[in-house]
Amino acid sequence: MKLVTFDEGRVGRLDGPLVIELDCSSTRQFFERGGRVPETGVRLPLDHVRLRAPIVPRRLLHTTGNFVEHHRELSVLGPPAARHTLAMWQNGEAVIGPDDPIRHPSHLTSELDYELELAIVMAGPCGAFGPGEAAEHIAGYTILNDITARDIQRRELELGTFPFSKTITTFCPMGPWVVTADEVEDAHSLTMELRVNGEIRQTGHTSQMILSIPQLVSYHSGASYRAGDVVTTGTVSGVAAAQPNPSDFYLRPGDVVESRIEKLGILRNTVVPWLSQREGLTLEAAVA
Repeated sequence: MKLVTFDEGRVGRLDGPLVIELDCSSTRQFFERGGRVPETGVRLPLDHVRLRAPIVPRRLLHTTGNFVEHHRELSVLGPPAARHTLAMWQNGEAVIGPDDPIRHPSHLTSELDYELELAIVMAGPCGAFGPGEAAEHIAGYTILNDITARDIQRRELELGTFPFSKTITTFCPMGPWVVTADEVEDAHSLTMELRVNGEIRQTGHTSQMILSIPQLVSYHSGASYRAGDVVTTGTVSGVAAAQPNPSDFYLRPGDVVESRIEKLGILRNTVVPWLSQREGLTLEAAVA
């Protein structure tokens, strides 16, 4: 099943070109109720609705340095702390959906980077389980682009973590839908690709993870999950910061970013200038 959030927070499932509305307030609630949610009877053409982030988790745990090739390229990004698998919490306010704009805060960063990741949506509540039990606690999967301000990250890595460089508003695109686990026969056998303006920037395969999906989700299970919590797998190689000339690859306003994972669809977002929503000015002008 492909689950979507659309328009002003309505929930539905895809049936070919149609969205079948479900009688629940969020995809989190869908998973809280174990998928036992009736239909409302409303059917809408997919191209007549506005897709939103398919899920806004109570808790989102990022993983970094977990794909073999990206783990190697991390050596150019900072001190040794960057070269170990770390986990961090995400700011829920950073989550945006398909076709939502990624706002470029040029007053904060000139090194805006992309990171294509597989996001694991958890069933729940559950806690303290081992890798062998992980499959029964995974509800589904979606695509996530872990936008990162590399110049901020370098400073933060001196402390061994990066709480701000990845959590700025709009820095967490997710979507376009959640594909339930029963439709993904093997989550370790999916191709991954990210393009900017049609140019391939990242390619990889979920078989290249250092820690497997069961290992990742069981590791965090001691803190307990609620339905709809999300754990990411880390990104594949090809990030802008690891290129010989990274300034030619960092994201700029006008760039169109397409994140694709086999069986999960394509998540598309456009980079725009950071604007003051209140006054319609660039933030630089607003604070001048």
